[in-house]
Amino acid sequence: MISVEEALARLLAPLEALPPEQISTADGIGRVLAEDLAARRTQPPFAVSAMDGFAVRAADLPGTLEIAGESAAGRPHERRLEPGTTVAISTGAVVPDGSDAVVPVERVVKQDNKVEFPQGAEAGANVRPPGSDGAAGDVVVPRGEWLTPGRVAAAAAAGLAEVSCSRRPRVAVLATGSELVAPGEPLRPGEIYESNSLMLCAALAAGAEVASEPPAADDEATLRAALERGLAADVLVTSGGVSVGEHDLVRSVEGELGVEEIFWRVSIKPGKPVSFGVRGATLVFGLPGNPVSALVGCELFLNPALRALQGLADPLPRYEPGRLSLGLRRNGERDEFVRARSRVEGDSVVLEPIVGQESHMIVRSSAADALVHVPRGNGDLAAGSIVRWLRL
Repeated sequence: MISVEEALARLLAPLEALPPEQISTADGIGRVLAEDLAARRTQPPFAVSAMDGFAVRAADLPGTLEIAGESAAGRPHERRLEPGTTVAISTGAVVPDGSDAVVPVERVVKQDNKVEFPQGAEAGANVRPPGSDGAAGDVVVPRGEWLTPGRVAAAAAAGLAEVSCSRRPRVAVLATGSELVAPGEPLRPGEIYESNSLMLCAALAAGAEVASEPPAADDEATLRAALERGLAADVLVTSGGVSVGEHDLVRSVEGELGVEEIFWRVSIKPGKPVSFGVRGATLVFGLPGNPVSALVGCELFLNPALRALQGLADPLPRYEPGRLSLGLRRNGERDEFVRARSRVEGDSVVLEPIVGQESHMIVRSSAADALVHVPRGNGDLAAGSIVRWLRL
C-alpha cells in the first residue's frame, strides 16, 4: 500500500489543464480561469457619490447654497459647479466637475431652492474617486482561480462579456457487478439496488460533464465493451471489481485495453483497493464497490484530479479544522476517514461521529456532512482533539 500523500503526488504530478474555451461571463460560475482576467476599463470610470445628498465645494461650507440642478445615476449634471451653488445627487451618480465633497441629505436643511449646511465638510467626503476599485489593465482575478459569484460580478463590472476557462472534463461513470439492479426494479435473490453511480454523478457534477453507463455484469465480454466506451471520455470512473476476488475483473480487463496502472491500494480506511491508471490522455479511476469506500475515494482522489484538469492552482482536498466531540482510536497502518455531523459551537466546529462506520452503510452515512481525517498511528484521539475534516 502507498500513503494518501504519495497517491496524490503520483496522481497530480503529470496532470495538465484541459484546453481553454471562451464562454459567456454569465456562464462562468464554478469554472476555472485559463488566463488572467484583466479589467478593460477603470472602475469606477468617474468620481461617484457614495451617498444621497448634495454635491458641494468644501470651501463653501458651512453656509447656505442655491440648488443648481441634479445628478442622478445614469443622468449626470453636465455643468460645472459654480461657487455658492450645490447639486442634489443620488448614490452612484457622477460627482459634478467643480465639486469635491458630498454632504448626506440628513445633515442639511432644505428650503425651497436653497440648502443650509450647518457644518463644514472635508474635501473628498463621500466621494468615490475614479479607479478606486481598479484601473484598466489591472488583473481582476488571476488564472487558476474559481469564478465565484463575486468574481463573475467583478468581471462584468470590468467590462468583460466573455472569459477564458479550461474546458470541463467529460467523465464516464460505470458501476460493475452482476448483483446490481436499477432502483425500483424487482429484486431476485442475491441482488441489490445500484446506488454508486447516482452518488458519484452527484458528487462530480459541479466539476465535470458526467454521463453514467448502465451497470456492467461480472462478465469479461460485457465488461470489456462497457470499459471501451467509457475510455472515450476524459475520465473513466468505475466502482466495484477492483479487489482480489475471483470476480474482480476490472483491473485485468483494463490492462488488456491498454490502461497503465499508476497505483493500486492506498493505506486508507475505508477505500483501500482504490486504483488509478491512464490510457493516453484518459484518466482511469477504480473505486471499491462498497458505497462509503467509493465516496471516500471520490473526495480524496477523483475531485482533486478534476480540479487539476480544470486548471485550479491548488487542487488538493480542502481540509478544515474542527474539534472532536468524543474520542477516536487510531489505526496503526491506515489513515481513517470517519463520517460525522458538524455543528458550530462558539468560534469552532464540533464534529460528532455518526453511529455505523462500516463501508457498506450508505444509509447511515447519509446523516453525515463531514469526513474526519484520523491519521494513522498509535494511541487514541481524545475528545476535544483538533482534527482536519472534509465537507461532504
